[in-house]
Amino acid sequence: MKATVELMGAVEDWQNSYHGRLRAAMGDEVLMLVAARGIIRDEQGRFLLIKRTDNGVWAFPAGAMEIGESLPQCAIRETFEETGLKASKATLIAFLTGPQFTFTNVFGDTYQHLSGSYLLEGVTGELNPDPEEATEAGWFSPGEFPEPMSGIVLWSLEHLAEFEATGCPYLE
Repeated sequence: MKATVELMGAVEDWQNSYHGRLRAAMGDEVLMLVAARGIIRDEQGRFLLIKRTDNGVWAFPAGAMEIGESLPQCAIRETFEETGLKASKATLIAFLTGPQFTFTNVFGDTYQHLSGSYLLEGVTGELNPDPEEATEAGWFSPGEFPEPMSGIVLWSLEHLAEFEATGCPYLE
C-alpha cells in the first residue's frame, strides 16, 4: 500500500515526504520524530480513541509534525485527518522527550519520539474516521477502553490529571 500525506494542500507519497526522504537517507538508524497527539473529551467525560489502521491498536489521534507547522497545529491537523473532527484550541498538557519514548513501528523503523500531548477544545465536525488512518473511532470512558490499547493512552490521562490539578504541563 502506498501511503500518502497532505502537505500544505499537496498530496505526495510517503517516500517523497520529509520523513520518507530522511528515512531513506539514514537507513536503519534511530531517528528523532517530532509529533503531537490530540485528546478530545466529550461532555460525558468520554475520550475519543481511534483504532489505528497500521497496527490495530486503539490510541489517541497522533502523528508527525510537518515542515511549516507548530506542534499545536500538528495535533489539530492529525486529529482532523484521522477523525474528521476539527478543534479551535489546543492546550499543551505534556511534552515527552526521553529515551524511554523510543519505539519501533510496524514497518521496522525506530524513532525516539519528541511529542506533545494536547487537550483539544472547540471541536466541530462529524466523526468520520479516514480508513487509511483508522479502522474505527469512538468515545470511551476510562473504565471501558477497548483492547488492544496503546500505553500512551493511560500515560496521557495521568498527564491530563496532573495538568488539571496543577495547571502545569507534564515534562519528561
